[in-house]
Amino acid sequence: MPLVAHNNLPTFQQLEESGELVLSLERATRQDIRELHIGFLNMMPDAALAATEYQFIRFIGACNQIAQIYVYPFSLPELSRSERAKKHIAEHYFDFATLATQGLDALIITGANVSNPLLEEEEFWKPLMEVVRWAENNVASVLCSCLATHALVKYHHGIGRTHMGRKKWGVFDHRITCAEHPLMRDINTRFDAPHSRYNEITRAQLESAGLAVLAESEEAGVHLAVSPDLLRIVYFQGHPEYDAISLLKEYKREVMRFFNGEREHGPRYPENYFSAAAGEIAKQYFHQAEKARKRGEPLPPFPDAELEALVDNTWGDTGRAIVNNWLGLVYKLTNLERTKQFMPGVDPDNPLGLRRY
Repeated sequence: MPLVAHNNLPTFQQLEESGELVLSLERATRQDIRELHIGFLNMMPDAALAATEYQFIRFIGACNQIAQIYVYPFSLPELSRSERAKKHIAEHYFDFATLATQGLDALIITGANVSNPLLEEEEFWKPLMEVVRWAENNVASVLCSCLATHALVKYHHGIGRTHMGRKKWGVFDHRITCAEHPLMRDINTRFDAPHSRYNEITRAQLESAGLAVLAESEEAGVHLAVSPDLLRIVYFQGHPEYDAISLLKEYKREVMRFFNGEREHGPRYPENYFSAAAGEIAKQYFHQAEKARKRGEPLPPFPDAELEALVDNTWGDTGRAIVNNWLGLVYKLTNLERTKQFMPGVDPDNPLGLRRY
């Protein structure tokens, strides 16, 4: 599924330079290939805005469905942004009102940073729900990541998330709990996935609302679930889009927060992520940072290169495969929607004939 560089978003050039197939708009318009139009609501904070954009668009571009895919990143004006981030959004992102008018086939919604105990108290809650209400009747499916999952479960089912007391972060072993669901086609029954969150929604809560849990971890809880109508909303509590160094960057930010006095104690290591050698390097660096803080000296340079060479991505293939299955189902649904007038007997509420799990 080739991506189409239909605007000057830097991510398109970066993906092309890394070997991904990216078509120019001129080349794409000369080919008679089915198109998919995917909205991408990026609510991530400034430090992760561009990285998250790259990660999700790369995931989409790795899909093997036969179609040209157009990705439309947009954000919410209510989110607090630096001038640099505002400039990036103004130059490369789209306006939701315009996208709502022209139409989308599917929508991806990322997580976000929060400052209130209740999601409904966040500045972005109302505009986010406006997008969600529009999507209910205008896209084939919505895929949510982390906080977006918590927000939509709260909106649709009235289920509040629970604070776990401390951050659950690291790479965790998962098992498929519903292998028959089409999102799980050709997925390993056991796989790794990263999590990074302070809150959770449990399997019992999700199943009480009729949602199907597709994959979970004994340590980290639910990773993937779907709405009662089987595909309308896909809920990730984990982060299948993360790069190998995403958790490393988070750890680095937490060390800097400690050094700047924003947290009392140093951060724990992400679980099941650092090797013994990486853990020793991180330990030595933290001791140096701690001494510098006490002496009022500058923070020593973080050992990025040394640690990046020692961390692995053990989850990317599975994440790409699940997203590939999702886009394949979106492709089928949108094709059926366009041709259902020629298909007597098709159930409009379940055109793919999916059974409940």
